[in-house]
Amino acid sequence: MFSTTTIPFSGITLEQVVLAVIIAVIGLIAVKVIASAFTEMLGRTSRLSALIIELLVRFFSILLYVILVLIVLATLGFDVSSVVLGLSAVIGLILGFGLQDTVTNLASGVWVAAFRPLDKGEYVEVNGISGTVTSVGILATELLKPDNTYITIPNSQVWGSAVINSTRMDTRRLEVKVGVAYDSDLTLAIRVATDLMKNDERVLPSPEPVVVVTELADSSVNLSLRAWTKTADLWGAQWDLNREIVNAFADAGIAIPFPQMDVHLDGTH
Repeated sequence: MFSTTTIPFSGITLEQVVLAVIIAVIGLIAVKVIASAFTEMLGRTSRLSALIIELLVRFFSILLYVILVLIVLATLGFDVSSVVLGLSAVIGLILGFGLQDTVTNLASGVWVAAFRPLDKGEYVEVNGISGTVTSVGILATELLKPDNTYITIPNSQVWGSAVINSTRMDTRRLEVKVGVAYDSDLTLAIRVATDLMKNDERVLPSPEPVVVVTELADSSVNLSLRAWTKTADLWGAQWDLNREIVNAFADAGIAIPFPQMDVHLDGTH
C-alpha cells in the first residue's frame, strides 16, 4: 500500500516519504554525533584556538547538513545531480574569492621560507613594525616587540616589503652623535672620544673606531663616534657611550653647547 499510494500532484509515494523521514531523523542524530566527535578530536589532537575549532566545526556541520538534505531529496525521487552541480559551482566561486588572500599568503610563506629574509629569534623591521621573530608560519609571521606586544603580519606583506634585519650579521656599527662648542679644542675632543671608544672592551679593534666631523651647525661642531661591536653588544655599548661621553668631555673641559639665539634690540623707531 505504501509503495503504491502517492501524494497528489507530486508522484511521491508514501513509502518514499516514510523512508525520507527515517533517513532525516537518523541523519540529524548522526550529524550531531559526528560534529561532537570532530570537536573532541580537534581539541585533543591540535593546538588550534577555541575560535578556530568552533569555526571548523560549524563549517563541517553545515557540510553534513547539506549532504543530508541531498540524500533526503534523492530518497523522495528528486534529481539532485543538477543541485550538486550548482552547489559545486557556488562553493568553488566562494572559495575562489574567499581563499584568494590565503593562497597569496601561502605562496609568500613558501618564498619567505626559501629565501629566509628573516628567521626565528632575529630582530627585524617590516612595514615600519619592529620586533623579534617568534614564528614564521605558512600564512603569517609573528613578531614580539620589546614591550611584549604580540604582532601578526600576513606573509604577503612580509614578502612584498623591505625587511630590515638588525641581527642577521655577526657585527654592527654603532654611532653616537655629540656636539662641541666652536671655541673648544677640536683635536682634543676627537682624541678624548676616540680613547673612550678604544677603552670599551665591547668595541672591536678592527675596523678601528673613528670620530668624524659631520656638520658645522648653528651652535656646535657636530661629531659622530663610530665603532664596531658584536651585534649582541651593540645597544649596550651605544647607550653607555652616550652617557660616558658627557662625563669625558666635562673632565677634559670641552663644552657641549645647547641651541641658542642672540636677539639684538634696536632702540630707534
